[in-house]
Amino acid sequence: MTMPTPTDQTPDEPVLPEGPPGLAGDPDGMQRLWVPHRMVYLGGADKPSDDGPGPGCPFCRVQTQDDATALVVARGERAFVVLNLYPYNSGHLLVCPYRHVADYVALDDDETAEVTALTRTAIRALTHAYQPHGFNLGMNQGAVAGAGIAAHLHQHVVPRWSGDANFLPIVARTRALPELLADARSRLAQAWTAVTGG
Repeated sequence: MTMPTPTDQTPDEPVLPEGPPGLAGDPDGMQRLWVPHRMVYLGGADKPSDDGPGPGCPFCRVQTQDDATALVVARGERAFVVLNLYPYNSGHLLVCPYRHVADYVALDDDETAEVTALTRTAIRALTHAYQPHGFNLGMNQGAVAGAGIAAHLHQHVVPRWSGDANFLPIVARTRALPELLADARSRLAQAWTAVTGG
């Protein structure tokens, strides 16, 4: 069986995603969802160059950038809320202390209180903007626990919907996301203002 070229297809037939004719191999009937931006993550981009604070840490770097560029949704006195660059679902937020600290128990009382308050407001803003059915909240403390950036503590706030998980994360380690990060940041910044009144 040979792959059809666009001129062989009728307007109702989709263009096959396997590639143009003449490439090695036979079509296998599988459709492909190409997500080349994931290679940046898999290649280790934006991982800290060392464990210290400063421009090598993406969460420290975010603090020096404007909100739209850095995808910051809200800033507090001791912590801030930013979109995850490699989200599990649309609206996946991270609540980070400004201070470069790796362990939850190393936060002082004021930092702990603000991370908690921002997490609560993040849930309210996500509910306002997306109406999720539930949430996953958590911190992966240390690389062995799954922290991609272990040197700078961050709390995940992931909105969930019934049926939002499919075969892609299991067989392809890939998520299909329906919204651009810049659009999600804008939507959530507006929702944050709506739920906080300011």
